Amino acid sequence: MLNITVDPSKVPAPIFERSPGYWENVAKRFTRDPVAIGAAVVILLLLFMALFGQWIAPMDAYKTSIMTRLKPIGFEGHPLGTDELGRDMLTRLIVGAKLSLFIGITPVIIAFIIGSVVGITAGFMGGWINSIIMRTIDVFYAFPSVLLAIALSGVLGAGITNSLISLTIVFIPPIARVAESVTTQIRSRDFVEAARASGANALTIVRVHVLGNVLGPIFVYSTSLIAVSMILASGLSFLGLGVKPPEPEWGLMLNTLRTAIYVQPWIAALPGVMIFITSIAFNMLSDSLRSAMEIKD
Repeated sequence: MLNITVDPSKVPAPIFERSPGYWENVAKRFTRDPVAIGAAVVILLLLFMALFGQWIAPMDAYKTSIMTRLKPIGFEGHPLGTDELGRDMLTRLIVGAKLSLFIGITPVIIAFIIGSVVGITAGFMGGWINSIIMRTIDVFYAFPSVLLAIALSGVLGAGITNSLISLTIVFIPPIARVAESVTTQIRSRDFVEAARASGANALTIVRVHVLGNVLGPIFVYSTSLIAVSMILASGLSFLGLGVKPPEPEWGLMLNTLRTAIYVQPWIAALPGVMIFITSIAFNMLSDSLRSAMEIKD
C-alpha cells in the first residue's frame, strides 16, 4: 500500500468568492437595462445643458430683433427659428434648461428630505404621534397636486422662490406617506426587535437598521415625482405664477408663444417638446430603478 505524503505548504488555499451585495446587484441590473441607460443619457445631456448652456449657446438668449421675429425652423442663422421677439429659439431652449430643471428638481429634493424625516418619524414611533402627523399630512394630500400648487402660488405670489415653496409643500405629503408606509413595515421586522432587545436606543435603530432599508424605495418614488414637478413648474410659469419675463424657462416660453401657434405652430411647440422629453426621461429612469431594486433571488 502506497503512503503519499502531501506538503501542506504546497496545497493551494481555497478560493472564496464574495457574493455580490444587494446594491451591486441593483447596479448590475440597472446598467444592463437599455431603457435605463437611454434615460440616463438624456438626463445627463439635459444636466450638461443646464450647467454649461450659457457657454455652448450660439447666441444671446435675451437679444431681440423685430426684423427676425417668428422665423421658421431652418432659417439662416437660427436652426430652430425665432420667438415672438426675434430671439433665437435654440439658444433659449438650451439656456432655459438651467432654470427649468432647477425649478423642477429642487422642490423634490427638499420634499424628499423633509418628507422622509416626517414619514420615518411617524412610521417608527407609531401610536398617537403617527396619528397626529399622518392626519395633518392627509389634509394636504386630499387636494389634487395641480390645484394645491396653483392655490399656494396664488397666495404667495409669482416668482421663482414662491414657486419652489409651493411645489415643495405639494410633494411633502406623498413622500411622507410612502416613507411612513415603508417604515411601518420595517419596524416589525425581527432584526429591529432584536436591536430593541439588545438595548439600542431609537436613534441608533433608525440610523443603523431602518434608514438603509427605507431610503431606497423613498428615493425611487421621489424620482418619479420629478416629471410631475417639471410639468407643474411649467404650468405655473404658463399661468404667470412662476418665472417672470424675460427669463428663458420652458413653461414661460410656452405662455409667450401661445399667440404664435397659428403662425408658427412648430416654433410654439418646441418648449413643450423639451418638457415632454424631460418628463419621459425621468419617468423611465424611475421605472428602471424600481425594476432593478425588485431582486427576487
